[in-house]
Amino acid sequence: MSKPFDVCIRGGGVVGRTLALLLARERLRVALVTRPAPDVNPSAPTAQDLRAYALNAASRQLLESLRAWPEEPSATPVLAMQVWGDDGGRLDFNAEPDSSTPLAWIVDVPALEQQLADAVYYQPQIEAVPAPVQAALQVVCEGQKSSSRNEFGATWSVKPYPQKAIAARLLSNLAHRGVARQWFSQGEVLALLPIGGADGNSVALVWSVSVERAASLEKMSPQELSAAVQAACGTKAGHLQLTSSLSSWPLALSTAERWVGPGWALAGDAAHTVHPLAGQGLNLGLADAAALAGVIRQREYWRGLGDEKLLRRYERARKADVAAMGAVTDGLHGLFAQTDVRWQVLRNWGMKGFARSGPLKTWVTRQAMGVRTDGVRQI
Repeated sequence: MSKPFDVCIRGGGVVGRTLALLLARERLRVALVTRPAPDVNPSAPTAQDLRAYALNAASRQLLESLRAWPEEPSATPVLAMQVWGDDGGRLDFNAEPDSSTPLAWIVDVPALEQQLADAVYYQPQIEAVPAPVQAALQVVCEGQKSSSRNEFGATWSVKPYPQKAIAARLLSNLAHRGVARQWFSQGEVLALLPIGGADGNSVALVWSVSVERAASLEKMSPQELSAAVQAACGTKAGHLQLTSSLSSWPLALSTAERWVGPGWALAGDAAHTVHPLAGQGLNLGLADAAALAGVIRQREYWRGLGDEKLLRRYERARKADVAAMGAVTDGLHGLFAQTDVRWQVLRNWGMKGFARSGPLKTWVTRQAMGVRTDGVRQI
């Protein structure tokens, strides 16, 4: 008779696999529920996976500790970030001169998932299973469309934005030199993220636009879409040419009212989502995994894995930080969604003031990097 599982993790994405590896290091037996591979017609075209996320120093440190960090060109260091408003406002963020740590890394998610899958494969404490199995603790990491939340009575609150995110890849005639660029204009947020390694000239597009605008962009030819992106951002990133298909998804601010209960917990997008304009979504999910693993590692010897009082320590450790990031991204979205000229003047005055703020700007930069003011990387 096989040994029973200690933890069942529902969801084999980045957050689920990371948590499984962290718990396996604690000598816990982990069941990892992964979706079975779909039947694929070999003659049918394969959809390109365009996901690329900004990961901070804390997330990199965590993944490196699991030997799951992808190397260049799948992870591209961001050495500077330039942000433009819609009336002359501008912010510049740069890595600290005395630090070897970039502001962030832009990571191809398929490469990261493969690194984690390989690490899971060679970890004997983890067993992939096709469906949930009995365990002392069930952890839901299925994403925002989780089908398991209702099973545990976790109420899901959603504030939909009248926007969709558009993602694509483009090639520039100029090297990106590790510079990420972002434009806020008339309610839209357009980001060009450096990919392909430090010496690359490819960028990942993440463009938050109205639902109506998204429908129009999705119907464009590659040449028309390239021209639309060029018109929105000018030539600061060079002359751009579309090199991929297009993907899109609706945007929302959402959270579960309860993240834990007797014998269960939520993590990652199954517990919360925020607007992508700050690029912090996956960092929040990885911090969830690290916090939950830490709470379990430090538990009293007599306390069970599914003890609700134990799990509430995890919820308290993470819920305030996630709520704060949600409030920031929601507030920025609301501020830049205003098209009245008086709002343009106000927000660009604020951007210019922030650019001159010195210590405040440094503090915000270090928070985004996942580094506390005392220099310690935070997870």
